Amino acid sequence: MLVVLALLAAWEPSAWAEAPRYVGSAVCAGCHPGQYERYRQYSKKAHSSRGVKLMAKGLTPEELASCYGCHTTGYGKPGGFTDFAATPELADAGCEVCHGPGAEHVATSDPAAIKGKLTVADCAPCHDDPRVRSFGYKPLLQAGAH
Repeated sequence: MLVVLALLAAWEPSAWAEAPRYVGSAVCAGCHPGQYERYRQYSKKAHSSRGVKLMAKGLTPEELASCYGCHTTGYGKPGGFTDFAATPELADAGCEVCHGPGAEHVATSDPAAIKGKLTVADCAPCHDDPRVRSFGYKPLLQAGAH
């Protein structure tokens, strides 16, 4: 027990702040206006919370959390979506779902601070085989958002 207390006492609070943080897709629009407009206009992800909101009353908390995992940005992760009132800028599946948390990239403009080139493997957390079979949605890397 004393070892645990000593480790906690030595822990720097700034280490918690170093976790990647989400900023929301609207922030991306400043430097990536074309991609952002195509995302808003053509991507179903840009409006993904609508269906969740419609179905929420009929879902258990566990089912709702499962929906949030793919239909919002960063749910269950530091600085990610928590609920529609507290984090409305993360309510849809935005840029950072695929490209990763963007706070460092926004702060530094460093291309290495965000995932630029995506692969089908990046789509797999949400577009896995059971979901593709159930809902018919296949990942389209170059359609819609880009």
